[in-house]
Amino acid sequence: MTIMKFGVGQPVRRVEDERLVRGAGRYTSDFAPKDSLYAHFIRSPHAHARFTVGDRERAATVAGVKAIYLASDFSALGDLPCQQTTLNSDGSLTPLKPYPVMAAGEVHHVGDIVAMIVAESIVAARDGAEALAIDWESLPAVADTREALRPGAAQVFAGAPGNVAFDAHIGDKGGTDAIFASAARVVRIEIVNPRVVANFLEPRGAVGMFDAESGQRILYAGSQGVHGLRDRLAGDVLKIPPETLRVVTGDVGGGFGTRIFIYREYPLVLEAARRLHRPVRWQAERTEHFVGDAQARDNVTTAEMALDEKARFLALRLDILANLGAYPSQFGPYVPWLGATMATGLYRIDSLFARVRGLYTHTLPVDAYRGAGRPEAAYVLERLVDQCARELGVSQEAIRLRNFIPPDAMPYKTETDRTYDVGDFAGALKRCVSKAGVADFDKRAEESRRRGAIRGLGVSSYIECTAWDDPETGSLSLEKDGSLTLLIGTQSTGQGHETAYAQVVSEHFDVPLDRVKVVQGDTARVETGAGTGASRSIPVGAVMTARASKELVGSLKELAADKLEAAIADLEIGDGLVRIVGTDRSLSLAEIAALPSAAPERLRGAGSYTPDMATYPNGTHICEVEIDPETGAAKIVRYTVVDDFGFTLNPLLLEGQVHGGIAQGVGQALMERAVYDSEGQLLSASLMDYCLPRADDFAPIAFETRNIPSTTNPMGLKGAGEAGTIGSTPAVVNAVADALWRAYGVADIDMPATPQAIFRAIRKAETAKRASG
Repeated sequence: MTIMKFGVGQPVRRVEDERLVRGAGRYTSDFAPKDSLYAHFIRSPHAHARFTVGDRERAATVAGVKAIYLASDFSALGDLPCQQTTLNSDGSLTPLKPYPVMAAGEVHHVGDIVAMIVAESIVAARDGAEALAIDWESLPAVADTREALRPGAAQVFAGAPGNVAFDAHIGDKGGTDAIFASAARVVRIEIVNPRVVANFLEPRGAVGMFDAESGQRILYAGSQGVHGLRDRLAGDVLKIPPETLRVVTGDVGGGFGTRIFIYREYPLVLEAARRLHRPVRWQAERTEHFVGDAQARDNVTTAEMALDEKARFLALRLDILANLGAYPSQFGPYVPWLGATMATGLYRIDSLFARVRGLYTHTLPVDAYRGAGRPEAAYVLERLVDQCARELGVSQEAIRLRNFIPPDAMPYKTETDRTYDVGDFAGALKRCVSKAGVADFDKRAEESRRRGAIRGLGVSSYIECTAWDDPETGSLSLEKDGSLTLLIGTQSTGQGHETAYAQVVSEHFDVPLDRVKVVQGDTARVETGAGTGASRSIPVGAVMTARASKELVGSLKELAADKLEAAIADLEIGDGLVRIVGTDRSLSLAEIAALPSAAPERLRGAGSYTPDMATYPNGTHICEVEIDPETGAAKIVRYTVVDDFGFTLNPLLLEGQVHGGIAQGVGQALMERAVYDSEGQLLSASLMDYCLPRADDFAPIAFETRNIPSTTNPMGLKGAGEAGTIGSTPAVVNAVADALWRAYGVADIDMPATPQAIFRAIRKAETAKRASG
């Protein structure tokens, strides 16, 4: 078959955009069942406090109020689940702090839900909330990661003494310590990876419904996979059979990992709908997102590298403190552990020891966010590699080339038992260095100096793990009008899945993309699915789609062969027709669907794919920044990326994913930070106080791929959704540190490198220089 105009590898534009830009999208707030009630949640203004609620009867008489619920009303509901825990080094499991659907008598973070008011309108619900009398007794709190470990710090959970939720390790402590003891050089840094807020465009919402006759519950909510949400919500919280709960996700305005989890509002609106026999709607405002949705990152890491006299890496030692917040969120304890498994990056390092401690604090729970542990690991490692280069007098490029795992060492098993199947890390770096014009950097730096600015060059070489373990099953069906319908259990949150999957189908049927309908986000229509996360949708979902397409092609050829009286081997598909090769005798897809022998099962192809191993995308980012020493403002002036994603399904979609990831990484590097004070108050609880990147914060991004097909994926694909975030934060901060090092001899700066932080670093360096004479 000839290459299809709309098939895989083609840079076609997104088919879903025509619908979305016309305002025809269907987001959670667009689900408005008749006779709906409205929910409002009262949230704690304190990080840690005891409370009592009074005047419930009076509040219930407020016009329009239908019900007021407290924690005691939901005693039959289970706690929110923590799916992936982390064992202590001795194999034990510290008891998990319960995560109830509503706080009972004591709150543990600002935003903790203490009451739910359901009314005829949102205004009436808020009036009912104001009529409640809540007495608060403030208690000591701890919010800072390091402070949580200090003797005498406020305790979050009695079952976790010292606020330690787990104390785990990876690697060989004795062997690593021995290498450090005899190493020619040891380089050490301490890195703060600040807490961030996802801030997707569409705040969360939920609609709960109940059918008393059938006992069926329905939840409409933006998610990253309806099946996992249904199973955990039904089994763990509502304690009902999964088949009695239908979960529907429509269009979603951004996810980034933060929409994967079960949130309290979901079981609460469902239970209220069951009790009141009317649909119950809830829509978050932006401030509720800041105090109600899982936050991310918030690690403090001490990292040490042992090197020989030739600047070769020998051993890596890490001490990671991971803030989990007040409750163990769904994957929260697993995220720092996952990051530690990627600690050695794409370097040949003989020995590793990483201690990983999860800590409770009186802050919002922390969980997976674009990259989930891998950005934290890459950031620490690449900052450490640059510090090694500075202290040993080696260039950023040279120290990486000296220590990369070479292509002829593949497959390569790391000290954390990860096996990289393929990769030419040096090739990507060299191409990025050339594309970025690094050879002429000194000229650009001199030109900046003449204008009173300083310029820095940041390099980041990364590798990540994507698309492992979970299977994806689905089906492709031929409809009577000749169109095709794909049922799949992943969930688009803006990535363009409708286009990407349609391209895979088009590769096999040679039809325009608008003839392929992608159905997702409904447990009543799609039987199974592992959802979207860990950059798995295309590497796993596309393979499944290809297999379903192949099975359907075979079935349709059998049907056509009987009608055309031809051998199956003599048939081909092109232009949406099944035809006899070399003739004009053919059948359209609609004609095949109309054949008397075309039973429904013969018009359906099933597909399934379970990855045996992860895929390992990798690449190099190079960033140049220019800093105004008088204000501390840093501006990105050049940005270059060379990535290896194995195989490119759609170049436009791929580049868009990389650009988006870089934008989030730049945000964290230069401006984003969730700030809590010493009493656990969230000081950055709105977009007035929490800074997000804008278009004018970026230079044009020069991007290209240097792909080496994955040997662990049937289509050669490697995940791409999170890579931009993983590579960008160290590249940007390394560039800032490089500029400060060149001009002032200091490189000690943490994210976010705000103008204030940079200004202070410069003034501190100037003061130290004057003091030294």
